[in-house]
Amino acid sequence: MPMKFHLSPFFLLAPLTALCATPKLPGVGAAMQAAVNAGQLSGAVTVVVSEDRILHLEATGLADVAAKKPMRPDSLFWIASMTKPVTAVAVLMLQDEGKLNVTNPISDYIPEFAHLKTPSGKPANLSLAQALTHTSGLGEADSQAARNAHTLAELIPSYLAAPMQYEPGAKWKYTQSGINVAARVVEIVSGMSFDAFVQKRVLDPLGMKDTTFYPAEKSPGSLVIGYIKSKTADALEAAALPADFGAPGHPPLGNGGLFSTGADYARFCQMLLGGGTLDGKRLLSPRAMKLLTTVQTGDLPTGFMQSAEFGSHGTNYGWGIGTCILRAPHEGVAQMLSPGTYGHGGAWGTQAWIDPVKGVAYVLMVQRSNFPNSDASEVRREFQRAAAAAIGKQ
Repeated sequence: MPMKFHLSPFFLLAPLTALCATPKLPGVGAAMQAAVNAGQLSGAVTVVVSEDRILHLEATGLADVAAKKPMRPDSLFWIASMTKPVTAVAVLMLQDEGKLNVTNPISDYIPEFAHLKTPSGKPANLSLAQALTHTSGLGEADSQAARNAHTLAELIPSYLAAPMQYEPGAKWKYTQSGINVAARVVEIVSGMSFDAFVQKRVLDPLGMKDTTFYPAEKSPGSLVIGYIKSKTADALEAAALPADFGAPGHPPLGNGGLFSTGADYARFCQMLLGGGTLDGKRLLSPRAMKLLTTVQTGDLPTGFMQSAEFGSHGTNYGWGIGTCILRAPHEGVAQMLSPGTYGHGGAWGTQAWIDPVKGVAYVLMVQRSNFPNSDASEVRREFQRAAAAAIGKQ
């Protein structure tokens, strides 16, 4: 049975100045400081929550090394692919309202997809579910065309012009185009821009006041600098944010466009821990939660641990609608997690994993651009290991 924690609602909605006084799990800060001292990171924000309580919130290191600016609990991070579960939630909200169905062909919503052919020449008949589980085989956009797009609608012709990669459903391959197609479907079905829909239907109800597609519109001074590990000097060097993300005039990308804080994203995780509900507000139905949290990809090997370098753990994972699901724990980053744990990582090292058996979620916010595999990073492993050990002693 999941562990249950109870705390006054004040702590669930308290301003971040008050959140600085929330509990800190012993050992987590030391683990993050060790990573900073080793030159792996400039800094980190770590959060651990139960369904109704903040168990841990701590900032370590620097948000800007050159300016010697300390990391803060409300520091803003590019969360990259941790946007994907938010996109999935947006799609499933519309399914709950009877406005779409993830099993339907994408051509029901974007008619141009009716002409798409597979590598064998057959009609593709791609479904939203295939797009959201990385089993569609859809091609990726030409990089220059993607940079020139101002809206999600302008991206669609680029995806359709690219050759399909494989027969739909034949395998799992991480694909950015499918998630952005799903975000475009949200726009078509809802009649709202994707960023406006996410703001009104997800961020505002959850009190995620610092989360945005366009950080310049929020508090640009709180944005954490990204860093890359230099191969020659063995030091951290500032890294530029990819031009497609966060800039006004670029699309609100469903595959990786969001910027968020540790505390904000933890609110999203608490909603998922609560079965689609937070603070008495239901965002998702039980049916929608099942699609998010159970494997929809059959026996296909999935995820980022498939190579021998990362343990050949492809069969340990499956994919739900917009989420990676741990079928069976394995050594390393999954050793402390329960079967059925689900979540997603981001390109710059951010991670969020929800363990429904233990009733906790782990949120790691860092900005390191060239981990060989951010899902398999030692930083993620040491954070989760320290947090799980501390919880186990409570």
